Amino acid sequence: MVVGAAVVRDGRVLAARRTRPAAAAGRWELPGGAVEPGEDEQTALARELREELDLEVVVGDRVGPEVALPGERVLRIRACRAGGEPTALEHDALRWVGPDELDAVDWLDADRAFLPAVAALLRPPGPSSAPS
Repeated sequence: MVVGAAVVRDGRVLAARRTRPAAAAGRWELPGGAVEPGEDEQTALARELREELDLEVVVGDRVGPEVALPGERVLRIRACRAGGEPTALEHDALRWVGPDELDAVDWLDADRAFLPAVAALLRPPGPSSAPS
């Protein structure tokens, strides 16, 4: 299993540009990585973001569908809240992407499946129906 992060801050999501493998180099992804034996999704995602971005996160709920990957693996995305500023340690660029910019980014194919759910996550909550 592979788990990725929708790291959200100020109505934007963090995108990371891949450097490898060659087929993915230059394309953008929601950062994350493989779940190792004995890890749950939350632990794996927190570890991967420390390794890739030197970033501490609070891992939240799943976002969007489960996407099949080659090699009988699946990709799941979880919402995350960051404590600090990310540093590109394994990527060549990072950017914060707003909901209106999501479709303009050259995402990896698997990550594109999550864009509607990520866009919903980035929208501000609607007006409360509670009386004032």
